[in-house]
Amino acid sequence: MLKKIIYKGLGVACLALSLTACVTPSAIQKTENRSVPASYVNSQDTTNTGTAGWRSYFADPNLAALIDTALQRNQELNITLQEIEISKNEVRTRKGEYLPSVGIRTGAGVDKVGRFTNIGAMVANTNIEGDRAMPEPVPDFLVGAFASWEVDVWHKLRNAKKAAVYRYLSSVEGRNFMVTNLISEIADGYYELLALDSELAIVQQNIDLQQNALRIVKVQKEATRVTELAVRRFEAQLLHTQRLQYDIQQQIVETENHLNFLVGRFPQPIVRNEGAFEQLTPAKVQAGIPTQLLANRPDIKQAELELAAAKLDVKVAKAMFYPSVGITAGIGYQAFNPSFLLNPESLLYTLAGDLAAPLVNRNALKASYYSANAKQLQAVFNYERTILNAYIEVVNQVSKIDNLEKSYDLKAREVAALNQSVSISKDLFSSARADYMEVLLTQREALEAKFELIETKKEQLNARVQVYRALGGGWQ
Repeated sequence: MLKKIIYKGLGVACLALSLTACVTPSAIQKTENRSVPASYVNSQDTTNTGTAGWRSYFADPNLAALIDTALQRNQELNITLQEIEISKNEVRTRKGEYLPSVGIRTGAGVDKVGRFTNIGAMVANTNIEGDRAMPEPVPDFLVGAFASWEVDVWHKLRNAKKAAVYRYLSSVEGRNFMVTNLISEIADGYYELLALDSELAIVQQNIDLQQNALRIVKVQKEATRVTELAVRRFEAQLLHTQRLQYDIQQQIVETENHLNFLVGRFPQPIVRNEGAFEQLTPAKVQAGIPTQLLANRPDIKQAELELAAAKLDVKVAKAMFYPSVGITAGIGYQAFNPSFLLNPESLLYTLAGDLAAPLVNRNALKASYYSANAKQLQAVFNYERTILNAYIEVVNQVSKIDNLEKSYDLKAREVAALNQSVSISKDLFSSARADYMEVLLTQREALEAKFELIETKKEQLNARVQVYRALGGGWQ
């Protein structure tokens, strides 16, 4: 008899499996492209600046102090840390789903049935221990342990747990990428602050020079060597330069406050060295080879882990079409009187297995499966896009560093020539061999060229920061 029941159960299981397996929908398969060019600029040198720690890369102690504080207090970074904790708890949840669930159950109740029912008639005519009749209504007391377990035949639960692990690791890489971006953003802001300090110093120097020039022009006007027009033009240029210093001061305030926001504190002065910008020399950067991006860039590793999780999601969704096997068991004591509860004859136990397979209304399962497959394709494209974007970022910044170096050399020579022109124009104007407009134009061109030189140097420093970020530096 038992063999017949087992054989019938196996027959039903095979039938359900065959019915579900034959109608499992197919998915579009796409393999991600992991290939990258062999080099950036036809160089196979594997020395990579991105592997250097940020403390050694940014030698300025004031900048290092800002970065160190931001890594501890930046609110967005701390929010991401909590997202990592959420992902970790999701792993625990998924892990618990494929382990047996065991619980303790106790209960007490009372049951009164009709006298002229079959159970009521049995209760009325049942004696326990001699002449003592069965109590009515009948109490019921229970204490025991019960367990349930879904047998993970198709690795549905295990794959869901692995997908959760990959997403947890992906959130860690997301945090690393945020660290890289935070460090680069602070460094950019710090160098911009130094550049603004340098611009403000140049403006204040020009104000002193123009005030002196205005005094000279006024003296020459009294001597009838120039007209009132010259005096007004020199005065207008002085007022224009004085206005510039307030624009720069406002930019300094906003840049300082942006850095304070990144550091996670209320506005306060940013400690920095006066005149440090002129001494800064952008160091040489080595990009290594493109294949190193796959290991160094946290966003690439994050996209790779998201892709691995998406592939497992497809397997989980496909396993939903297959039969699920469950086992339930229990052991305990049950009696109508507490004094009989621990009697060996009150012992009860159960052991059962069940097999369930979806046969009707499978549209929801198909929709989940197709969605999981579409998300997997999205993850493939996102992974390839992330690699392509990383490579282009490095190429752009390496090229920018090279071109800015050449541009800075030419701009420095232009500034030197204009500085000489300013001195020459003053001498010629004093000896009445040059018009005052030549002096004004030369001074304005010199001031603009100095600003452009500072801007070029700032772009050089920012390009050095950005290539470090593009190479995946800072999070190690």
